[in-house]
Amino acid sequence: MRTGGRLASLSCTLTQIAYPAASGTATRGPRYYLRVLRVVGPIQFKAKYAGAVLGYVWSLVKPLSYFGVLWLVFAFLLRTANQTHDFAIYLLIGILLYTFFTDSTTVMLKSIVDGGSILRRLAFPPVLVPLSASVGIGITFFINILAIVVIVGLQRVTPRVEWLLVPPLLIELYALCVALGLLLGALYVRFRDISQIWELVTQLLFFGSAIFFPIGIVPPWAQKVAFLNPFLQIMQDTRHAVLSGSGPNDLSVTDVYGPAGRLIPFAIVLLIVIGSIAFFRRESRYFAERV
Repeated sequence: MRTGGRLASLSCTLTQIAYPAASGTATRGPRYYLRVLRVVGPIQFKAKYAGAVLGYVWSLVKPLSYFGVLWLVFAFLLRTANQTHDFAIYLLIGILLYTFFTDSTTVMLKSIVDGGSILRRLAFPPVLVPLSASVGIGITFFINILAIVVIVGLQRVTPRVEWLLVPPLLIELYALCVALGLLLGALYVRFRDISQIWELVTQLLFFGSAIFFPIGIVPPWAQKVAFLNPFLQIMQDTRHAVLSGSGPNDLSVTDVYGPAGRLIPFAIVLLIVIGSIAFFRRESRYFAERV
């Protein structure tokens, strides 16, 4: 019942945006897209926590729960922290980026099917449905960043000019998430098994992306394979920007592939973005019929 009410409210809002009063307001182009995302994104964020006693506090509970358990296990039981400086910040950066990656792609995966009634009733650009879902997750992510800010302050990490590299890295991460979300959302319309496959992939990614251990402890051949994953490059570069390295085993993509190595994950992200947009545009013509 709550989902139905949420969709009804969202449909009403989109109707007002898609069919504005006769005022010459454009219903296409970047300005129109930004207007829709600015309105619908916060609506979806608020709806996610509607009726919850703790409300927005839940946006912090999940990553901090992961952090607490992993910090206890690896900092004290397995002594991973002995190999990694500032292990608490190191671990929290990995968890928050991973949580954003999985949450955004997962919610975009089902967004087209869940918003099928909207696509059938409105002449509405389908791409805005998954994009608006990603904006809601993005708001949650920026709230979660407060946890890192607090820990950085408590541990008195010295500010560095390299912190300015963090926003471009987050833009790269968002581009990767949106591209994968569009691809998965379009595939899910045809093949519902995609949901189960992606759940397995994200679980494997959690253990294979050096979130809670330094990547340098795995064999060199495994490092080369691991850094073909753009998420690992983004996470490691963010850690290096914030902490300036956390030990001899805390490697970046340039340590593994050489000075030009950073071009490899960049190229992979670019190919994923181009391929996903092309595939989504081709499939979007049939969404209303298939959902």
